[in-house]
Amino acid sequence: MSARASSPRVVTFGETMALFRAREVGSLRHAADVVLGIGGAESNVAIGLSRLGVDVGWLGRVGDDSLGERVLREIRAEGIEVRGILDHEARTGLMVKERPAPASSAVHYYRGGSAGSRLEPDDIPPGWIEEAAVLHVTGITALLSESARACLMAAIARGRAAGVLISFDVNYRSALAPPEVAGPLLRAVADEADLVFGGADELRLLRPGAADPVQELRDGGVGEVVLKRGAHGASVFHSGRTEHIDGLRVDVVDTVGAGDAFVAGYLSGLIEALDVAARLERANICGALACTVPGDWEAAPMRREVARFGRQDVDPVAR
Repeated sequence: MSARASSPRVVTFGETMALFRAREVGSLRHAADVVLGIGGAESNVAIGLSRLGVDVGWLGRVGDDSLGERVLREIRAEGIEVRGILDHEARTGLMVKERPAPASSAVHYYRGGSAGSRLEPDDIPPGWIEEAAVLHVTGITALLSESARACLMAAIARGRAAGVLISFDVNYRSALAPPEVAGPLLRAVADEADLVFGGADELRLLRPGAADPVQELRDGGVGEVVLKRGAHGASVFHSGRTEHIDGLRVDVVDTVGAGDAFVAGYLSGLIEALDVAARLERANICGALACTVPGDWEAAPMRREVARFGRQDVDPVAR
């Protein structure tokens, strides 16, 4: 399975929110200072791809407010083609993150009725998906609202009709829907995808009761299933084969966004027509490096940083 060589680019869309993040470890009830940033699964992937040299586009709705301007500015600054839709009737969503312990995070969302949740099928312009090599979507958009889900399914239908490869990261958020509601909705997306990413619990959510959820996805037509195992590495199931890579040892600061960096690494390898083992290796490095700095996307690596990772001959001090 490979992307079309004639159009080596990825498009993605979804909600990106403003992000307030406490600087110090501990509860927000005692935090003296916070950092303002942005965060969203799809834009995290887009940033990761752009830093790896992939031409990528992102589309989303934001409020006609200063936080919405911040979202669009930050994504554009990463060299991404941004199609920002200003919503004059809703505000930009907000995410608040605290670090109860040095290596753990707690995320709180304030996104009910947000501009990003008001995505609809007409928001995606003609040709934008059809001219891409890969359309990447997540389960977050599928659960945000009925209109966002309709937008997602319409985009997938357009992509499939044009021969665009459909990439789907389950990315289940229990705050958006309980498992019994989310499962069938996310399964409907997975059934239309060529490439599915997910953790073990997420894949079971797609196929509850199945003895082998991965095999059921493969039997349903999914070309590749990527099982993300966090610190334990990852596995790819494809073409009757299974390939596994062990996790990498890094000093973990913040794991939020690591899965998105992993996906960006894998998709960049797909765009470059690397074999599965090489895609998996790059994805593993990207995910590991993303854990070393606070923030959702700030540590997404450049290509040169991926190349330097683990090399014994590299001077740790840049001179």
